[in-house]
Amino acid sequence: MPDLTLTVNQRPVVLDVPHEASLLHFLRNDLGLNGPKYGCGLGSCGACTVHVDGVAARACVIPAHGVAGRNITTLEGLGSRGHWHPVQAAFEECQAAQCGYCLNGMVMQAAALLQREPHPDEARIRAELSGNLCRCGTHVEIMAAVMRAAEKGLSTQP
Repeated sequence: MPDLTLTVNQRPVVLDVPHEASLLHFLRNDLGLNGPKYGCGLGSCGACTVHVDGVAARACVIPAHGVAGRNITTLEGLGSRGHWHPVQAAFEECQAAQCGYCLNGMVMQAAALLQREPHPDEARIRAELSGNLCRCGTHVEIMAAVMRAAEKGLSTQP
């Protein structure tokens, strides 16, 4: 198995990883990071969203070796209890989680949007999150959380 070298959540990682491994499987199985979820396996639902060099990307369809040398951020690297990323804090304040399965994708997608566009309007937020599926129906709370983060200017990490 060839070596894979990259940075995950600001930590250098070097591991032997098969060429056929997806980034999602590498993160979950080899690194024990459970923020990104396996949803559809086709990049359509958003549950597996991570940041690759600051850009939201679907980890289930990216070969692990395809991000060699890049910076990967998962939900665990975005913030932590007591030191939430501002988007995570807004999701908590607005109680924007029900089952939590879509939460990873929604938070990661919203954080990437607010990093690029600190004050998007509601239509822009809806468009950005439209590829992330929520089966529980917490769309109203999710929108409120992203709007709150945008209104407060919470686009940068603490």
